[in-house]
Amino acid sequence: MTPSSDAAVGRGCAGRPPGKRWTLQTRLMLTVVSIVALTLVASAVGLATTIGTVLVTTVDTNAKSLTRSLKLFDSSGYVVRVRSAEETIAGTTGLPYGYTLLVRDPRGVVTGATSDSEEGVRSLTAAELDDLAAADVSAPAATVEIGDLGAYRVVPFVAGDISGLGALPLAQVDNTVATVVTTITIVTVGGLLLLSAAIAVVIQRSLRPLRVVADTATRVASLPLAQGAVSITERVPAEETDDHDEIGRVGAALNTLLDHVDASLIARQRNEERMRSFVADASHELRTPLASIRGYSELSLRAMRQGMPGVEETTTAALERIQAQSLRMTSLVEDLLLLARLDEGQELVYGTVDLTALAVDAVADAQAAGQDHEWRLDVGDEPVIVAADATRVTQVVANLLANARVHTPAGTTVTTSVRVADGTAILSVHDDGPGIDPAVADEIFERFSRGDRSRARQTGGTGLGLSIARAIVAAHGGSLTVESEPGSTTFELRLTARPAAPAAGEPSDADMSPTATEQAGGTEDSL
Repeated sequence: MTPSSDAAVGRGCAGRPPGKRWTLQTRLMLTVVSIVALTLVASAVGLATTIGTVLVTTVDTNAKSLTRSLKLFDSSGYVVRVRSAEETIAGTTGLPYGYTLLVRDPRGVVTGATSDSEEGVRSLTAAELDDLAAADVSAPAATVEIGDLGAYRVVPFVAGDISGLGALPLAQVDNTVATVVTTITIVTVGGLLLLSAAIAVVIQRSLRPLRVVADTATRVASLPLAQGAVSITERVPAEETDDHDEIGRVGAALNTLLDHVDASLIARQRNEERMRSFVADASHELRTPLASIRGYSELSLRAMRQGMPGVEETTTAALERIQAQSLRMTSLVEDLLLLARLDEGQELVYGTVDLTALAVDAVADAQAAGQDHEWRLDVGDEPVIVAADATRVTQVVANLLANARVHTPAGTTVTTSVRVADGTAILSVHDDGPGIDPAVADEIFERFSRGDRSRARQTGGTGLGLSIARAIVAAHGGSLTVESEPGSTTFELRLTARPAAPAAGEPSDADMSPTATEQAGGTEDSL
């Protein structure tokens, strides 16, 4: 196959250009009108054929009846005498115009005549007589073209030694059929024109919602959706979204799709802004300890090179600060790594965890760290068992208690409770402090979000504590929520409870509980 033929095949497969395709309205109209036209034409042909057949049968019956009425017999049924066709027609009354007769006497002489309105009875010419004599006498009736007289319906007869043919013209039948066909044609054409107009109006009105849907989709397609803040406000009007109509369902589906796309674009923009903020905050958090490490390193080196008095003490202090900043930076990087692994579904080691015992230990540790607060515990006698990673759940609870300690004034009462409701284990941390600032309430679980915007180490951590807590709970298939108002703040941790007791051989809560050092490390970056 040559390249030119390949190109031709390609063009053939591609079909006609979109601009040359008929519209849906045109295709529907042509389809409906064509089907109706074919139906009407078929009906017209069938009707005309049926009428023609009936009329021809009537002509045959009349021809036979008229032929039997010829005066060729007496009352006894015997031939009176041999007559010519002209004499026979002239001697018979009641013959219609155009009746034609051919008579063959016993001697073989053939005569023919026709009834003429102007001449009365006219003998057939030799050519006309030959046309009539050529008729098929084996059939009950036959159609013959007789010269200029036109088509005739011929029936044979025999009377003793006389035989012949009687014929009646088909002109009236042809005229009747032609009139019927003409009438049907006029009615069909008029009906098709009216049908086309009606279909055009109906289809145009029916497809109007589809055009509205197409226009809406076109306007949305022209919007710059690739980047930046994008909001899709275009929607199919409510009156074009009827659920009982197919096109209405398409409009409703498009609106639903646009809602989802709009929400996705808003989420994408929010994630982009959050990622930029995340990178900026992470860079800031890492820059501070790095700057400190660099500064203390330069100070130590300068003291050593210049032989400054007290160089040993200066170097020791610098190294201690470098170590502290390194630990802070390491903790931040480990928290970021933990969040990334939790997002990927990693870092969890499941076991049987007793939330009641876990809460008792966590409150004891929090009480030791915050003696200026009042710590209360509300738990039942029965253990509340969940399937979870004990280390990570302990980190979440310790983080919640540390937040209550850091962000509430001295004397605040913090109550930790554990209960089971509808198969869900619920651990609540409630305090009667001033509550969460409404300005940060909606983003409290976001990464690098702080209740105190300052960078002071007393109240301002890296802002990853609650985001890590929620990520840990979400990885367990649970939820972590907060409700806050002045004088009442409650964090609720919900996990699926296990009704069965721990199986033999499984590690105990004490074995899976982290050390106090691990708990302290988990709460260092609390909100």
